[in-house]
Amino acid sequence: MEKIKNIALVAHDNRKKDLIAWVEWNYASIIEHKLICTGTTGKMVEQALKKKLEKEDMDFQITKLKSGPLGGDQQLGAMIAEGKVDVIIFLWDPMEPQPHDVDVKALLRIAVLYNIPTACNRATADFLISSSLIGQEYSPVTKDYESYITRDVNLG
Repeated sequence: MEKIKNIALVAHDNRKKDLIAWVEWNYASIIEHKLICTGTTGKMVEQALKKKLEKEDMDFQITKLKSGPLGGDQQLGAMIAEGKVDVIIFLWDPMEPQPHDVDVKALLRIAVLYNIPTACNRATADFLISSSLIGQEYSPVTKDYESYITRDVNLG
């Protein structure tokens, strides 16, 4: 991971206000990094940061993907597999069934597979963004899953 991280920001509908409050609280830390957001979350994050920065001469970089149910979760998963995501802040709603629940599960699975630091609640997001590792180069330990692929081929 480079010093400037690629931070994915994702939130389900009932958690978008929480994510925006978190973005507003941590804007000085996150604008130093490249942001990646799904759908409506991206529009809301962009608006919140523009409002925070309107009096300051600061800019930020944001990539907006499709809405989660329309493929944004899968786009983000592909970016993880390509090594284009370093940190995920994903405030998902544990109380509301999601029509794209399988996509959410796949996204969280791929994040674990590639050892991506992932926060699913605000407290963990606070710990992640305030870690001394967020602003420096970092080489996470990754597991070699090649033996799983070879084992499956040999079983077939």
